[in-house]
Amino acid sequence: MDLAYLRAHPHRVPMLIEHQRIRCTPVPGGSVGVAQRLTLDDGGDVFAKFVEDGPAGLLHSEAAGLRWLAEAGGPPVPEVVSVADEVLVLDWVPAGEATAHAAEEFGAALARMHRAGAEGFGAPWRGFIGRLGQDNGPGEDWPSWFAERRLLPYLKESRDTGALSTEDVVAVEAVLGRVAELAGPAEAPARLHGDLWPGNVHWAADGRAWLIDPAAHGGHRETDLAQLGLWGGAPHLDRILAAYDEVHPLAGGWRERRPLHRLHLLLVHTALFGATFRDEVVSAVAELR
Repeated sequence: MDLAYLRAHPHRVPMLIEHQRIRCTPVPGGSVGVAQRLTLDDGGDVFAKFVEDGPAGLLHSEAAGLRWLAEAGGPPVPEVVSVADEVLVLDWVPAGEATAHAAEEFGAALARMHRAGAEGFGAPWRGFIGRLGQDNGPGEDWPSWFAERRLLPYLKESRDTGALSTEDVVAVEAVLGRVAELAGPAEAPARLHGDLWPGNVHWAADGRAWLIDPAAHGGHRETDLAQLGLWGGAPHLDRILAAYDEVHPLAGGWRERRPLHRLHLLLVHTALFGATFRDEVVSAVAELR
């Protein structure tokens, strides 16, 4: 049982594990599916994510995003070994420390990835963020695309589940009506990770920061950068941003626009997890008034 076999027979991975042909060790793997470290007969390891009851196409979407990001020459991403409906197998990347040097290299690499661009806003594959569907359909301009495809669907879901009150919804709707005003200078579509909260930056033993668990698409580069500051922020965030700005300078006012870009992921969280994240949505909206 080796990498070549796994690449050639992705649909057999669950059966091989069930019959104990592969040694498995549970590992932290986020909120979607079950993550395991698989040790092969030659002693090599791979990472496997299993999603038995998820929406159709979820793992294929993640695999497509990883491959697309890998083409850009930006931060490293794990190689897709194999993908099937219920399991995604990736290179195993041993964990390491978050160093200032790794942060600076990551910032410069992220700038190169964004600058590689996208054919348009959205992506040619079906989108997901967590277990939620994400509309990757195209748009003519970023403000209307962002409002209609990245904010409104999760606002509606948060309203329907009661995570946000009627007053909260009205306040967010007011922001939706002002996205064009708040967006800043127009930019070409960037190649985004799309779910770049600090937990999706994997600081590895090779001294680099890797991207994992993407919701990749063409979008506005400030979205990735704003998300890096959520929930305590990525380690050495100031160094990441400074190195980024040297390679791909940011437009004036980008700091003031961060609440707008963070609103997407915050609404995803109220849609997924309920009112626990309601105060953060309200705070982001208040910063945009």
